[in-house]
Amino acid sequence: MAIIKPNNNTISAITALPAGVGGKVLQVVQGTTSTEVSHTTSYADTGLSASITPSSTSNKILVLVNQHCYNQGNQGMSIKLLRDSTSIYTPAQSYMFYTEIQDSHIRAYQSYNVLDTPSSTISLTYKTQAIAYNSSYNIKTQSSGIWTSYITLMEMSA
Repeated sequence: MAIIKPNNNTISAITALPAGVGGKVLQVVQGTTSTEVSHTTSYADTGLSASITPSSTSNKILVLVNQHCYNQGNQGMSIKLLRDSTSIYTPAQSYMFYTEIQDSHIRAYQSYNVLDTPSSTISLTYKTQAIAYNSSYNIKTQSSGIWTSYITLMEMSA
């Protein structure tokens, strides 16, 4: 049970966490890339990746993705997350990032979080791959090389 001292309702006054609230962050790793990558109608690496070695098989990895996307024209794209060669999050292919404006040039970040349970103590590499819904228009990640994408891995104790 959380215990807050009388007449003190600040977060620093908490002396215990409720039962069932997860463990601690054991390590944090971040990967970045600013290299522009063009995408077609097949999944391909975006250049964004990071590696982590969990300290226990019971620990989880919280993956935070902040991927820069460029979409030209009337189409969509998706970005999936892989642990080594295994896909652990795959959104609908054409609707993660989508526009219906014929002459549009959209640059934006797509962000999502995935809590993974790898049951491993060997080095794991997390990476993103992107796919275009329609090859008639340009789909890029890290457009023009001036935008940076980020992936953050946090090992959480069980």
